[in-house]
Amino acid sequence: MSQPMMAAGFVAAFLDYAVEQGAPRGALLAACGLGDHDLADQDNRVPVAAYQALIAAATNATGDTAILLRHTLNSRLEMMSVVGQIVHSSASLPHSIEQLNRYLHLMAESDALAGRDRFELLQDRGEVWIVDHLPVQGPEYIGLEASFARFISEFRRSFPDQVFALEMEVTYPPPPHVAEYPDLFRIPVRFNASRNALRIDPVWLTEHTEFEPGNAYAFGVFTRHADALLSKLKRSDTIRDRIEAQMLPDLHQGSLSMDKIARDLGMSRQTLYRRLKDEGVTFAQIHDDLRHRMACDYLTARKVSVNETAYLLGFSEASSFVRAFRRWTGQSPSAYRNGTA
Repeated sequence: MSQPMMAAGFVAAFLDYAVEQGAPRGALLAACGLGDHDLADQDNRVPVAAYQALIAAATNATGDTAILLRHTLNSRLEMMSVVGQIVHSSASLPHSIEQLNRYLHLMAESDALAGRDRFELLQDRGEVWIVDHLPVQGPEYIGLEASFARFISEFRRSFPDQVFALEMEVTYPPPPHVAEYPDLFRIPVRFNASRNALRIDPVWLTEHTEFEPGNAYAFGVFTRHADALLSKLKRSDTIRDRIEAQMLPDLHQGSLSMDKIARDLGMSRQTLYRRLKDEGVTFAQIHDDLRHRMACDYLTARKVSVNETAYLLGFSEASSFVRAFRRWTGQSPSAYRNGTA
């Protein structure tokens, strides 16, 4: 099975936030193996592993273990994904959670749910809970705390005069930034619990808290776009796309192992070779074309130097990169970079 993918909008927004907090953009891009070309369209698909590498690099660069949590609380979902637009134009909280489950893969894919909805709206003895069924282990807790932070921040922003969250239960132990939880979440949090759940005010299940009814037209527009994206995801399964997704995080290493990528894709080298032959492309061509595309992206963005671009693409020497770039484009990297100013 190919590695999970996610919407580039989330990666681009976090990258910009991390840079604002003092992390060097070039180093962050090198760490995740992505370029501005990959992040230009919020609907583009990038590896979840690249996003995780970006978060780790930003955490190391800033020394802030809560950087993803802070970003979530200070960002707007509708600015990163069409799913945010759908949620904000839903008719009610139950309706919005239904849409989250429906379009979850547009935000980020996961093999851990085994066909089960991620979010469940549960009523228990007069209490209302949003249960997150995504299992988390070790450092993966940062995704869970960001998930609950997203619910809280979106409702705080949209309904500032109405109480939403009341308390939270999480399966993970207190994180390094636990002292900041009271200020960030503003609700009691119980760690090492048996489930991951957010208790909310029951008023959100009454008719009096239905969302703006005038959003029906916008909801239809956004869901049609999202349905088209889902359909595209189901059709997009070329071996080239899957190999590029595997290559991107390790592109800076230079020589890439076909055997390793075959294993990561869950197939033998011979099977991968046959699939490539069927599509009329070789492993080396995919690697070379990806380097070419990423080189043009880095240089067009003018965020990194020619030498830094050579490193990001895995060239051991800048001179080797210059020769390759001339072969690709007929001009030097410096000339190309200056010509895109």
